[in-house]
Amino acid sequence: METFLRVGLGLVLAGAALAKLAFPRASIAAMASFGFEGGPLRPIAWAGLIAIELGLGVAVALGSDPAAYLAAALMVLFAALTAGALLRGKAGAPCACFGPRSKVSWLGVIRSLALAAGFALVPQVDSISLPTDAWLGIAAGVALLACAGLAVAVLALAREVGMLRLQLGTQGALEIAGEGPDVGSRAEVLASRLAVPATNGAGRLGLAVFSSEGCHLCQTLSPAIENVAKDPHVTVGVFDEVADATLWRDLGIPGSPFAIATDDRGTVLAKGTFNNLAQLESVLATAARRRAEPIDA
Repeated sequence: METFLRVGLGLVLAGAALAKLAFPRASIAAMASFGFEGGPLRPIAWAGLIAIELGLGVAVALGSDPAAYLAAALMVLFAALTAGALLRGKAGAPCACFGPRSKVSWLGVIRSLALAAGFALVPQVDSISLPTDAWLGIAAGVALLACAGLAVAVLALAREVGMLRLQLGTQGALEIAGEGPDVGSRAEVLASRLAVPATNGAGRLGLAVFSSEGCHLCQTLSPAIENVAKDPHVTVGVFDEVADATLWRDLGIPGSPFAIATDDRGTVLAKGTFNNLAQLESVLATAARRRAEPIDA
């Protein structure tokens, strides 16, 4: 039990030091929250703190009782510095305690005090006599806490992934000059292949989708393309890299999946590489907007 606690607490200290080393600029800047506003003293204090944390972490893990007491004193110092920063109105400021996302908060004070208690108790673990059932209960409690922490971490990760996918979904297709025909140009060869019927008023839009048999993403997007094809105001054509190689070459298609939107006369209104239905629809939305505006060829 003592070895487990020593190694665990030693890893906490070493992890805090490595987190500072991984993000040196952010962690050095965070020293300002504790009174190190600038000058050469701030990086010196940062380097010294890392050396102390690494040294004490290794010493505690190797079984040094003096190192455990010194680590406890260091944690008390951290708690006092954090409380002082909070009283000076620094709540929410970066502290870089465990990476660039760590903030000055009362939770940090409680965490530091809890770690201080843990380091102070490590040398006394052998003198504590508990029955087997008590140790099993403690182990079960620690396991439950670990499971709860893991669940929270998974939920937080799922939320971050969801936010990332939402942000990616709102981005338009990647339109790069020089890839495909120029916006505003007449793509006669494409107009003949799409055969967009002329209508009164705004007219229909033509959407040429360039796909490849070996493109897994293209296969995944097939239902989305079919859904767009159901729009009565859009004429959709899908052109394969092999079967329609001449058309690909004439238009300068960079790869798949790629989309070009035209009006009923074959004028290119929008184009771009897309990765999802939202980005494909953004090509049509851009084309509809540009159709109502003058286009600089």
